[in-house]
Amino acid sequence: MPTRILPAVGDADAVRSLTTLLSQLPDAEPVAPVVDSTQLVDTLARLAAESVDELPEVVVVHERIGPVPALELIREVALRFPAVGVILVTTDASPGLFQAAMDYGARGLVALPLSYEELASRVQAVAQWSVGVRRHLGAGGDVFTGVGGTVVTVSGAKGGVGATLTAIQLALAAQASGRATALVDMDLQTGDIASYLDVQFRRSVVDLAAISDISPRVLADAVFRHDTGVSLLLAPGEGERGEEMTDRAARQIVSALRSRYEVVVVDCGAQLSGAGAAAVEMADLALLVTTPDVVAVRGAKRTVRMWDRLQIRKAEETTVVVNRHARASEIQPALIQKITGTAVAATVVPANFKELQAAVDAGRIHELDNKGVVKQALWGLAGELGLMRATEGAHRGGGRFRGDRGSVSFRRRRELGP
Repeated sequence: MPTRILPAVGDADAVRSLTTLLSQLPDAEPVAPVVDSTQLVDTLARLAAESVDELPEVVVVHERIGPVPALELIREVALRFPAVGVILVTTDASPGLFQAAMDYGARGLVALPLSYEELASRVQAVAQWSVGVRRHLGAGGDVFTGVGGTVVTVSGAKGGVGATLTAIQLALAAQASGRATALVDMDLQTGDIASYLDVQFRRSVVDLAAISDISPRVLADAVFRHDTGVSLLLAPGEGERGEEMTDRAARQIVSALRSRYEVVVVDCGAQLSGAGAAAVEMADLALLVTTPDVVAVRGAKRTVRMWDRLQIRKAEETTVVVNRHARASEIQPALIQKITGTAVAATVVPANFKELQAAVDAGRIHELDNKGVVKQALWGLAGELGLMRATEGAHRGGGRFRGDRGSVSFRRRRELGP
């Protein structure tokens, strides 16, 4: 049986060199190369959705792949697709990098310039390992086998614009429609998800920061299952512990959650941390919540420009959500779109704090009235973003979703999940 090899190389010259050598290997079947980390993960997810057997046995990752660094990409592939063996191609063949590559989940390392003998030996060994893993994958091993869910980050243009409320309601809507959903509080110093939902739990997201290999069992111990069915990964009670969370740890945590849940909603707050930046960079959807006032819109523009300068997220890949909207507002969504250069969600959230106040004060934000305009708008936003799965009997322009007796109208802009 031929060994399927998927090269992940961003440099055109390196692509030609690598694919030429791979095509000369015995029993090798190189497939069309991918040029960046996003295309690699999307390709593997599409193949895994059909069958584990459709996945290539070997993935060859070049050291200059981007935008996610090569080692971080290897960790994500190893975590999400455990039946795939990864080889790192690098100019640095030092023992230190070799050990780091192994720690991140690589099965081999090949030095540049490429040697036919070395490449052939590594590919053969990794392919044999991959075949062995596939034989035992269904034998009850404690590994992730999910093809990957949709990750949505929710950030605030400034404090107090409603990012946490938005994140919570999006997660509730997704869960109520029948999609397994996790809600993560990545606002590490001032996160309020626990207060909004009136929960107390001794573990937090930072308890996972020091763990190099997050197994399903470890993840299950860290999450809190809310009465609504949403799995919560909360911010630490002591804000100073937020410093324990590195961008590397955040990537690993988000990857682990993506492998176990259909929808992962991450509340990143209004302050950009390394962990929050990593989550925004990895997200399928990055939402930026603003209110239609000068200060908040300026904050949104500032955030978008900062993300672009830091190469976290391009403006056109960001979606602004307008909260507390009123028809009489001088600043309307079209103007916000022009100012920020982003997409703007078609669904706007109306201003009606009276509807929210009692639930917020009681820590029962999950019990908002189904007929309330704020809840209907936020759940409509979830539908627009493709986070909700319509159940049987749903119709165009509205539908009933499991766990919610109200009828929610929404416009589906694009389908991101299964």
